[in-house]
Amino acid sequence: MHEYAVTKGLIAIAVEEARKAGASKITLIKLVIGDLSTIIDDSVQMYFDMLSEGTIAHGAKLEFRRVPARFRCKDCDLEFDKPKTGFDCPKCGKMGVLTDSGKEFYIESMEVE
Repeated sequence: MHEYAVTKGLIAIAVEEARKAGASKITLIKLVIGDLSTIIDDSVQMYFDMLSEGTIAHGAKLEFRRVPARFRCKDCDLEFDKPKTGFDCPKCGKMGVLTDSGKEFYIESMEVE
């Protein structure tokens, strides 16, 4: 359900930035979403379709780019994508720790008219 609030904020930011640029319509919004953000693409799309009605963002296409969770090995310092199971370093087998990668949620770019 937190997708409602983040989508509402997303629309507000997109509309504000588009208006600053003198645009009258937003046609595309490219979003970056980290796999650890717990944000579901389909939910964002559903709320966007509802909440953007009556704004210059209505009808804009959303493109989602997922960023995988990344880990760093405490022993050999290798940075790696989260394996399918566990958190072990593919180089030395020791446990990796979570980096900041994978927590993202932001507008990467927009196309406007």
